[in-house]
Amino acid sequence: GYFLFMLVMWVVMMIGMITPSVAPTILLYAAFARRSALQGHVFASAGWFTAGYLLAWSAFALTATLLQWLLEKWALVTPMMAGTSRTLGGWILICAGIYQWLPMKHSCLAHCRAPLSFIQGHGGFRPGVWPPVRLGILHGGYCIGCCWMLMFLLFAFGVMELRWIAGLMVFVLLEKLVPRAEWIARAAGVAAIAAGIVLIRMALGAELAG
Repeated sequence: GYFLFMLVMWVVMMIGMITPSVAPTILLYAAFARRSALQGHVFASAGWFTAGYLLAWSAFALTATLLQWLLEKWALVTPMMAGTSRTLGGWILICAGIYQWLPMKHSCLAHCRAPLSFIQGHGGFRPGVWPPVRLGILHGGYCIGCCWMLMFLLFAFGVMELRWIAGLMVFVLLEKLVPRAEWIARAAGVAAIAAGIVLIRMALGAELAG
């Protein structure tokens, strides 16, 4: 029952955090569906695309739930879902910062930032239910590839910490919508690496002092 509660929590949290950033793609798909309907063509609604997208993120939520369960078992996360280790938090920050500079991150970000090019490059607008679901799953996969390390920062600063949740949601939105956002991503990466180093040094200083 506790695992199911955590899974529902992660699914709801992921949907709340990523829905604003995928809204332009959903609106694009919905506009094409409406235009097709006016022309007399049968076309699946944008709801199927959205369902595929949310299915991909629900799979990520399951992975995050399993990881949280393990961290709680190892006493690295409290029952209130906050990190207990500054060292672990520091390393998560450093890994997240490095990932912000990797080609994989920016390749996934490019797909997320160009919804029309993404759809045209993966089969285009096609009738039926499965094609939009498949597109939604693929688009969700690219967005996960773009943001998964950012989401894992919640393990360092508290899964239920609303300020971090809101901050990450805004940052993901900026990465996908602001022009030349790759420099925002890289600057955030440098800041995360620096913060991680500071946090690890603080943890080592506390251990030496103890």
